[in-house]
Amino acid sequence: MNDVIQAKPTLLLVDDDELYCRILGNAMEKRGFAVLIAHHVQQALEMVGEVPPKYAVVDLNMPGESGLVLIEKIHKLDPTSHMVVLTGFASVATAVEAIKLGATHYLAKPVDADEVLKALGKSEGCVDIEVKQQPMSPKRVEWEHIQKVLTENDGNISETARQLGMHRRTLQRKLSKRPVRE
Repeated sequence: MNDVIQAKPTLLLVDDDELYCRILGNAMEKRGFAVLIAHHVQQALEMVGEVPPKYAVVDLNMPGESGLVLIEKIHKLDPTSHMVVLTGFASVATAVEAIKLGATHYLAKPVDADEVLKALGKSEGCVDIEVKQQPMSPKRVEWEHIQKVLTENDGNISETARQLGMHRRTLQRKLSKRPVRE
């Protein structure tokens, strides 16, 4: 028998939502991936070691370190890894940082397995994407600015609140809300 058995490509799925991981993991296995699941950055790093996965789907906002830390480390191990960042708190600042650190795509939750699969297949941008002409609302501009300052402070809420001139609890309340759409 000279048949070469093709190994399934490895997909690292990192999200603190265990139910979401189980559902998405099962769906991605049905689509031909060998799925590894972790629920925080340190656990993912222990699983990966020095052998990065071919594909990774990483939640941005988890307990402990941000998913951006994992994106950067995987990219340093293998710049050809295809990584998609998922987040329920999408912002321009974090999208830009994720791409700079090595992510190949960025998706705002909720997303299904087909959207993730499509994003994992992208290695370049798309010139056909629709460009919105409507300006952002003042609340969305505020959200984007908070995310930018928070990113600049490596997620430090106290320092971000000080720089924005607001009370720490006020900032925490604003961050706990979902981002404004437009």
